[in-house]
Amino acid sequence: MLSEKVTCNSHGQDSSYFLGWEEYEKNPYDEFKNPNGIIQMGVAENQLSFDLLQSWLEKNPQAMAFRNYNNQSIFENLALLQDYHGLPAFKNALVKFMSEIRGGSVSFNPNNLVLTAGATSANETLMFCLANPGDAFLLPTPYYPGFDRDLKWRTGAEIVPIQCSSLNEKQNLKVKGVLVTNPSNPLGTSLSLHELDLLVNFISSRNIHLVSDEIYSGTVFSSPSFISIMEVLKNKNLMNTEIAKRVHIVYSLSKDLGLPGFQIGAIYSNDEMVVSAAKKMSSFGLVSSQTQHLLSEILSDQNFTKTYLSENRRRLKERHEMLVSGLKKSGIGCLPSNSGLFCWVDMRHLLSSNTFEGEMELWKMIVYQVGLNISPGSSCHCSEPGWFRACFANMSEQTLDHAMQRVKSFVDSMAKQNNQSRHQKLMNRNSRRTKSLPKWVFELSFHQQEIVANER
Repeated sequence: MLSEKVTCNSHGQDSSYFLGWEEYEKNPYDEFKNPNGIIQMGVAENQLSFDLLQSWLEKNPQAMAFRNYNNQSIFENLALLQDYHGLPAFKNALVKFMSEIRGGSVSFNPNNLVLTAGATSANETLMFCLANPGDAFLLPTPYYPGFDRDLKWRTGAEIVPIQCSSLNEKQNLKVKGVLVTNPSNPLGTSLSLHELDLLVNFISSRNIHLVSDEIYSGTVFSSPSFISIMEVLKNKNLMNTEIAKRVHIVYSLSKDLGLPGFQIGAIYSNDEMVVSAAKKMSSFGLVSSQTQHLLSEILSDQNFTKTYLSENRRRLKERHEMLVSGLKKSGIGCLPSNSGLFCWVDMRHLLSSNTFEGEMELWKMIVYQVGLNISPGSSCHCSEPGWFRACFANMSEQTLDHAMQRVKSFVDSMAKQNNQSRHQKLMNRNSRRTKSLPKWVFELSFHQQEIVANER
């Protein structure tokens, strides 16, 4: 009686990425109320700079009171139905903020910007615009587990996970484009100019689209600096070409400003037809006028945005180093990274077997025994078992320190168990060996021990 969309299992909710969240929600850690609960290290939220935003709100109360600088109420204007193209003041402020993050190297036209209810909506809308059901997009692995839901579930598009230069052409799918996250989720690394050049050359030669998800662009806290795909188009003098029309950017304020609850996403495209269609589709997921007004006030304060971006990057770097050093004390390494709200953690040496079954076994131990929710690499379509994504910006410093203590205890206990197991195996092997030896060997051995004792 229900539609196939309801009854099918293509949402991806059975992924270990989402299952970890469910386990956390059943038993969430609280320092006082539930100190033995699960610590959430599976959600990429930026909670490190809320105080900066709260301080701005306290100094600018008219923004939250929906009053202008003349103290006149604008509540009625915001409460009435607005054009779903978005408030001009917010779109202008947002493109300036995007340019500021990129060091002013490129500028953005607000007319090419489409507002959406978060990056999830932006990515899905682009899939509706660029691909028909059954068409495929190439995604380098590992990639964000939510893409299996965001890009495929309602659009009917297919995802082809690719490793290095493999295009999986044997699948006989019509490839419509490539989607990359820059900086990468889950790796926490940014693409180099050379890599971006190769991407542009590739989509140009194949006559396909490129979607660059740049929602972590403002989180780059150390070198190399962030390079947007727009900079590559500008440097190659491709801004007003057909190639530029096939390059699209997804952006959001969820990560850079730490406002996922505000659901502010955006599509930036040089293709007028994509922009026009995406605007029509955005009516199914609008950003409220009140939210747009508040954020336009914040982002228009360039003194604040400059201070915020600098301080937020400093805090991210400090917290990143805390996680890396904490894991190092337990003998666990991380992929070197320069951005994002997470680390790509190497736990291959802790696997009981070098398989994805071994990875899931270790993941369950970490969730249920250690009490940490981290995301296994298999949920990100990683081709090698033993890698995990661990987030560090969604908790207090004290909670992260406590998480590192739990990891240390777990690794130490594993090492102790392994030593005991090896010792027991050795004892058993020696026992089996001695039972098969003739009596004269024991006598000779005993005689040799007496000689050694006398020599001492």
